[in-house]
Amino acid sequence: MLRSTDRIMTTHAGRLQRPDYLTEAMLAHPRGRPDGDQFRAQLRSAVAEAVREQAELGVDVVSDGEMGKVTWSSYVGGRLGGCEERPLGPGETTTVGGADRRAFPQFFAEFIDRGDYYYKSPGITLGNFRLVCTGPITYIGQAAVQQDIENLRAALQGVDVREAFIPAAPPVSSVKNEFYQSEADLRQAYADAMREEYRAIVDAGFIVQIDDPGLVIQGGASVLSAIGLDAFRRRVAEHVEVVNYALRSIPEHRVRLHVCWGGWHAPHTDDTPFRHVVDLMLEVHAQAYSFEAGNARHAHEWMLWRDVRLPEGKILIPGVVSHTTNAVEQPELVAWRLSLFAGLVGRENVLAGTDCGLGFRAHPEVARAKLQALAEGARLASQQLWA
Repeated sequence: MLRSTDRIMTTHAGRLQRPDYLTEAMLAHPRGRPDGDQFRAQLRSAVAEAVREQAELGVDVVSDGEMGKVTWSSYVGGRLGGCEERPLGPGETTTVGGADRRAFPQFFAEFIDRGDYYYKSPGITLGNFRLVCTGPITYIGQAAVQQDIENLRAALQGVDVREAFIPAAPPVSSVKNEFYQSEADLRQAYADAMREEYRAIVDAGFIVQIDDPGLVIQGGASVLSAIGLDAFRRRVAEHVEVVNYALRSIPEHRVRLHVCWGGWHAPHTDDTPFRHVVDLMLEVHAQAYSFEAGNARHAHEWMLWRDVRLPEGKILIPGVVSHTTNAVEQPELVAWRLSLFAGLVGRENVLAGTDCGLGFRAHPEVARAKLQALAEGARLASQQLWA
């Protein structure tokens, strides 16, 4: 995996804004990805444009922008046999928001539940669907993941970047179980199935990024307070165990982990303090760890690395620009943040990243400006760190 050997390298959390016509086509398809030559050509073109733009903005480690994944549940549901996406029934509610939802009910009703936190995302609302396991879980996404791989490989031709990754859903299930005798059986089957996707990405020569907000959320600070720190950490440790089970025999240097506290634009007053889970995050069998460090709730947590030892060979990808605001960070701020991390864990162990995916969370013009500020800030930090 790429390191910052002679300058601070840049990357991001994966998701970028896709064209409206792709979103509309995928939303209209029951498994989230239509068949047919026209859609395949449009998807390939969108990935090529996303990669070209990342390169032009100065991103060193690029992704496919998640162009072929319309919503998380549709993407996972479309690649796993035995699962189906089902509308919430009477009395069922989304768990998004935790104690935030109780503290700010009017805000959630007027903004989050209407889907307004998404920028130009037709037909997508938050929490209206859930995945339900109704039969044996198997991986049926071979054609879809190969299409992702081939599209990214084609997009990289003639483009000046250093490395590429493909984001993938975590192996820890949030699926409602209507088939397996136990949740443990469901977890194992789910992890075994998702492992096939990770293996395909790595075997194709790309980095796989496990997108796993659940590792640090685990119900939020309110749950932590209710059950106590020891029980909370046991819950996170069990989560990590499942992730590592799914990553078995996959080389660590081909895996990066992304954790966050959710992409929704909300107060986030119930976010779990990073200090309670950061050491457990480092037990995941990945070489690089991407996490929020640029927004108002988590920017201060760089100080944790005064006391937390980064294991040898590992890499940090702190978010130094945020998805939660349309304000574009000054390159000097980006450089300062990177210098803080470099001073604590070593400049070669830091890549510049984003808090979370920028797609659908910031206006595309603003997202581009943020990536440009990321690259400019990394250049400024490099001038200082390699002076």
